[in-house]
Amino acid sequence: MDRGTRTLRTVLRALRLETLRSKILVFAVLAALVPSGLTAWLSYLQNVEALEAKISQELETASAQTAREMGVWLKERLYDLRVFASSYEVSDNLARGAGGSPTRGRLNDYLNSVRERFKDYEELLVLDPQGRIVATSAAELRPLRLPAGWIRDLSAGNALVGEAFWDRALGKGILVVAVPVRRPDGRMFGALAARLNLRGAEKGLRAFAPRTEGRVYLLTTGGTLIASSGPSSAELMGTTLRADVLGRLMRHEGAVLRYGRGAGAMVASLKRVPGVEWAVLAEVPAATAYEQVRRFRNLTLLVMGGLLVGVGALAYRLGLLIVRPLERLAAGAAEVAKGDLQVDLPAASGEVGDLTRIFNHMVDRLRQGREELERLSTSDALTGLYNRRLLTQRLSEELSRSSRHRRPFTLLMADVDGFKDYNDTYGHPAGDEVLKKVAGILVASTRAGDCSARYGGEEFAVLLPDTVGEAALEVAERIRSRVARQEFPGRKITLSVGLAEFPRDGDTAERLIASADAALYAAKREGKNRIVRAGQREAPRPDAAPSRTSG
Repeated sequence: MDRGTRTLRTVLRALRLETLRSKILVFAVLAALVPSGLTAWLSYLQNVEALEAKISQELETASAQTAREMGVWLKERLYDLRVFASSYEVSDNLARGAGGSPTRGRLNDYLNSVRERFKDYEELLVLDPQGRIVATSAAELRPLRLPAGWIRDLSAGNALVGEAFWDRALGKGILVVAVPVRRPDGRMFGALAARLNLRGAEKGLRAFAPRTEGRVYLLTTGGTLIASSGPSSAELMGTTLRADVLGRLMRHEGAVLRYGRGAGAMVASLKRVPGVEWAVLAEVPAATAYEQVRRFRNLTLLVMGGLLVGVGALAYRLGLLIVRPLERLAAGAAEVAKGDLQVDLPAASGEVGDLTRIFNHMVDRLRQGREELERLSTSDALTGLYNRRLLTQRLSEELSRSSRHRRPFTLLMADVDGFKDYNDTYGHPAGDEVLKKVAGILVASTRAGDCSARYGGEEFAVLLPDTVGEAALEVAERIRSRVARQEFPGRKITLSVGLAEFPRDGDTAERLIASADAALYAAKREGKNRIVRAGQREAPRPDAAPSRTSG
């Protein structure tokens, strides 16, 4: 056997695949799972690819369209503000205020009228070149948050987009914007500023948000969130994306990326807003985005699991039909090898059935042979009674049982009177017939649980469990009297019987046999054809006259 074969057998033994049934089961499972598993895997990959393409398109479209929408929204707000700033009411009143006290009442009225018509503006303010508030649409004057160098920026440009923040007094997200108020020669001599409500931006974000549980965020290019397609809050506007995540999104603008944020993974796409330092981020939780793939995967696993169970059950059943009769034969042969010949295998069909019938016949022949051997080893060939060896064994067992339960028993020793003379006179065949008839009387006169044995020559022994005293004497008398009445060729035959009780007459097998044997020979000496108990001369017979009982 080469090394490769030994290795293969070691692996099969470790995986418990040496049996034919295991091999059938493994082959059936592999034959079913390999093609179906490959098909399911390819289908899964195609579904993942199609879903990823769909998610990418949806996120890319959402981010691009929302970025354009935010750019348009901001341009419209700034355009309206420029229109308001170029009105006569603003420029004329602000110019008058340059040489003296401005007409604050007319400016406030104008700003309030604009504020009532354009709800996106929470507050409109007119500022002088030094940044002082000249007029406001608000009921009370509040400081305005403008970035450093705003005058320079407005002088050089057409608009200023300030910082977005959460206004706790209003309970809203606010964006500060401003446009310059210029003279006819183009020089700036003031500014029109507004606290812009982000509600309009949030409405635009919601319009392009993914249909799933995803959200669209408006954020600065520094990563600070401005608004969301969901509810706005101070916490939201205080959130900043991680620098590494923002860097990846900026470097791969318009692409779909996956990253971790908060408690889970996100799939997102970022797009810059034209003309301003803003960007739009459209993102969807990865668990939600790939829910369809997960359902398909679970369904595939469920189908494959059901297929595995079905094929496995079928293969197992087939293996049982093929292998079980062989296993029964192997198990039966093992039991026979251990010495158990009570094996009887159930009938089977086909070639295995023929082999089963032959096996059962062989075991039956072996059982019959062993029973005959056991009978010959435990019984006397002439009389059919148990032999001396079995009597000794039964006597030992009864001694143990009686010692445990403290239940006495009796041993009878019987001898045919004058058998040697009878044998010499009438021949051995006649003597054999005498022994057979005496054995038959012993069996007929005792119970099924008693043990009648040929002790040797013309001597017999009877073991009487749970029997002592008068009951044992009745059995012995029944045997003696039946032998005395039995007709034998030539002349009458009698028995002499000795009784010994356990534990009174002996607490071991040897002492009990010796006591019974001594009683037997006492019966012989006192005239034969009588019964003697151990320790007495002659036992009284139930049907005998008192004068026959000695001492």
